[in-house]
Amino acid sequence: MGIGDWGMRFVQLLPITHYRLPITYYLLGEEIMLGTVTVKKFTIDEYEQLGKLGFFERDRVELIRGEIIKMVAKGTFHSVCNSLVFGELYTLVGKNAIIRGQEPIILPSDSEPEPDVVIAKKRSDNYSLSHPQASDILLVIEISDSTLNYDQKTKLSLYAESQISDYWIFNLVENFLEMYSEPYQNNQGNFGYRFKRIVLPNETVSLPCFPDLSLDLSQVFPRQN
Repeated sequence: MGIGDWGMRFVQLLPITHYRLPITYYLLGEEIMLGTVTVKKFTIDEYEQLGKLGFFERDRVELIRGEIIKMVAKGTFHSVCNSLVFGELYTLVGKNAIIRGQEPIILPSDSEPEPDVVIAKKRSDNYSLSHPQASDILLVIEISDSTLNYDQKTKLSLYAESQISDYWIFNLVENFLEMYSEPYQNNQGNFGYRFKRIVLPNETVSLPCFPDLSLDLSQVFPRQN
């Protein structure tokens, strides 16, 4: 069934409540008459077409391994940290790369996440012709409070599988930076990173893509007292 066919029959996006956030939106399938629900896996093209048709006007969503995920509302600390990280990196990196904030990236496994911050290679069209792909990405950053478990597991595995060399999580629950590097696949077929480094909010860290540039974490972690 093409997107035009099931798009017209997309009568209701049913939020299935999970213990863990974010919430996944599932397409109701033919088996609904039997009391079951079929999960529709979306390609990137189908997902983007749904966006053009206006299905996501009221929600911020992203595509993760073919599933449409509703993104959790941002709290105050998340918003403050996100803005400060973006501003500091923009000032540090200048014209050496492109800093993107909460914008889509294209990954191989039918995924179009929207990380909080991305440092991407410079490109003459400034990514107006297509979103950055894994080979364009120098660093992915997530700001994590209520989504910490999701960012440490689902997002980490996704970025490692896509061979994104460096992934940072600003952990606002425990108040430190988690730096991950060197993606790998273990004997069970799971993806992760070989190295994890913890950096405290009063310390300074070098950018992996520009080792001569340093980010002062005291300038980006929100004061919680």
